Amino acid sequence: MTPLERAHYVRDQLPAEGLFAEKAWRTAPQPFALSPMHVELIEKLGIVLHHFNQACNLLYRQSAAGKAHPWVAPLLDAGKPEELIALSRHDKVKGQVSAVIRPDLILTEDGFALSEIDSVPGGIGLTAWLGETYSALGENVLGGADGMRKGFSSVLNDGEVLISEESAGYRPEMEWLIGADRVRSVENYSPSDKPAYRFFEAFDYPKLTKFKEAWQPGQPLTAPLKPFLEEKLWLALFWSRPLQEFWRQEIGEKGQKFLQRFIPYSWVLDPTPLPPHAVIPELGIQSWQEMEKFSQKQRELVLKISGFSPLAWGARGVFVGSDLSAEQWTEQVRAGLAEFSTHPRVLQRFIKGALAKQDYVAENDEIVTLTGRARICPYYFVANDRVTLGGVLATLVPADKKLIHGMRDAILSSAISS
Repeated sequence: MTPLERAHYVRDQLPAEGLFAEKAWRTAPQPFALSPMHVELIEKLGIVLHHFNQACNLLYRQSAAGKAHPWVAPLLDAGKPEELIALSRHDKVKGQVSAVIRPDLILTEDGFALSEIDSVPGGIGLTAWLGETYSALGENVLGGADGMRKGFSSVLNDGEVLISEESAGYRPEMEWLIGADRVRSVENYSPSDKPAYRFFEAFDYPKLTKFKEAWQPGQPLTAPLKPFLEEKLWLALFWSRPLQEFWRQEIGEKGQKFLQRFIPYSWVLDPTPLPPHAVIPELGIQSWQEMEKFSQKQRELVLKISGFSPLAWGARGVFVGSDLSAEQWTEQVRAGLAEFSTHPRVLQRFIKGALAKQDYVAENDEIVTLTGRARICPYYFVANDRVTLGGVLATLVPADKKLIHGMRDAILSSAISS
C-alpha cells in the first residue's frame, strides 16, 4: 500500500459513531517512531510511577494521622468538601491507588519531561483503536495489537464504566471498547460486586446526588475516590527538600533518581512569607511577588491549577509564562497566590520539546510532513500489583503550539520503535 492508501485505510476504520464527540485530528499513514532509548524509558517508567503513587498514598495517610509531615495533608485537601476528604481517608480504601496510569511525556532529545500524571484518563478507547488499526497494517505498535483491550479488561473485568455529563464527550470511545450496555451515567449507578471504572473527575462528586446515595466506600471503584492522589502538587512535593528521604525510602534511590530525569523542577505557589534570610530554591527569589518582574526569558515557567477544579484538565488553567505579557503573567501569579487556600497552583519549569517529523494526509488528499513537538502518553494498567504497558498515544502538534494536546491540527497515532 502507498502512504496515501495506508492513511485512507486508517481513516476508513473509524467507527461510524466516532470515538470522541465533535473531535477531529490529522491521520498519519504510519505510527510515530520513537528511538530505542525512548522506548526503553517508557518500558521502565510504569512500575516506578506505580510505586510513586503508592508512596503518595502512604505519605498522605501518615500526614493526615499526624505521624509525619503534618503540613502535607492540609495542602492536598485545600478547597475540598469535608465529606469527600472523609471518604478518601476511609479505612476500606486506605491501600487503593489508581489501576490506570497515564503520564503526559513531552518528547525531548535525551528523554522526556513529565508534565502530568493522569489517573482518570481519556483516550483509552482511542488508543486501543489506533493500536488495532495500525497493527492490521503490519506495524509492531508498542503494547501490542490488543494491549489496551487486555490491559483495560484486567482492571475492569466484567464491570462497567460510570461516566459523568462533563465527560460525555468520551462516551463513544468507551462504548466502542466495551459495548454500550456497559457504559452508564454515573447517576444511574447501582451497587454491585463488580468493579466500576470511574470516568468522572473528583470535583464532580459534590453534585452527583444519586451516586452519593448509592455508593459506599468498599464498593469497587477504579480509580479510587481519592482527590488528593490527583493533585499536580505531587510533582512539586517530589522535589520538596523535607521529603527527599521519604521518597528515597519508599521508591528506592534508583527510582528517585529515575523520576528526577522525568519530572521538571516544580514548586508549590504558597504565599506564606519566608524569613528575610531565606530564598525559594532554584529561583533565588525571596518572595513570589518578585516573579512579576521576571523577563520573558526568566518566565520559561508553567503555572497550573493543581487538581480539584474544572480548569485542572484539558489544558485549561495552564499558563506558559513566556507566552504571556508581563501584565498577564502578573495577573496569573497574583490570582494563584490569592486562591492558594482553595485552588493551589503548581509552578513548573517549562521544557520545550524536541522537534520531530511525521507524515499525514492533508485536506487536498496529499501526504505532507508536519514538523512539530510531541506528547507521548503511555497507558499502564495495574492488576494484582503487576504493571503492564497497554499502548502509547502519540500527539504531534505544529511547532508554534506551546501546549500539546488533541486538536484539529494535531496528528494522533500509535507509537513504534524506530
